[in-house]
Amino acid sequence: MEAVERIGRIIEPSVEAMGYELVRVQLSGGQRPTLQIMAERSDGAAMTVEDCADISRAVSALLDVEDPLPGAYTLEVSSPGIDRPLTRLKDFERFAGFEARLETKAPVDGRKRFRGFLAGIEDDAVRLALPVEKKARKGAKAAPTRDAADAGEAGDAEATLVVIPFGLVLKAKLELTDELLTAAAAEQGAAPGTEGGAMEVEEDARPARRPHQPKPKKAKKKGPGRFSKAGAGEDVDGADGGPAAGPGAQDE
Repeated sequence: MEAVERIGRIIEPSVEAMGYELVRVQLSGGQRPTLQIMAERSDGAAMTVEDCADISRAVSALLDVEDPLPGAYTLEVSSPGIDRPLTRLKDFERFAGFEARLETKAPVDGRKRFRGFLAGIEDDAVRLALPVEKKARKGAKAAPTRDAADAGEAGDAEATLVVIPFGLVLKAKLELTDELLTAAAAEQGAAPGTEGGAMEVEEDARPARRPHQPKPKKAKKKGPGRFSKAGAGEDVDGADGGPAAGPGAQDE
């Protein structure tokens, strides 16, 4: 956690100066960890592959100087996507009215997991309207309804409004619903149902030495063989099928 916070402090000023906002910095993995940088454009426009590549180059240069992580690691840059994580207090206000899942560090009203509609913020706390449960047929689950958010705002007794201190939120994420897809498409000027940009750029943060490979022997008057240099290259893909922004992962 200390390493993640330090990395955030190192890169945030430069990322913001470039016209982006950090959404999340996350470190995962063991011997060769993956540093995940999630960012979005400050102007609200959709992130592009070029945006991710620009951030990747800037972050790589900063981390090469500061060296907050010992050894080799993989850098991964992506946009939040539609069903994005909610990591900042302003995210809960921005997406008020949409359905989300929350998990808290300690029990709030006797529970740690919540699913409901975001109802804005109150000081340094998140307001969540728990859905009105409709009576379901025997053996079927009751479906949540968006009326809960409106009822919570109006103080309707049928809705339960929970106020969760932001400091207690362990993780939160938007639910992928038709309403969210439609809103995202309208915001980005795209067709409903298309994703807003879960694009990733993966690059080796510390290129390592390749093991020596002997040159292939020349074939005698038989044309190019199957071990010719033309087939000796390596294809490099970005994470999750995304475009690559640098050399493939190699161990030091």
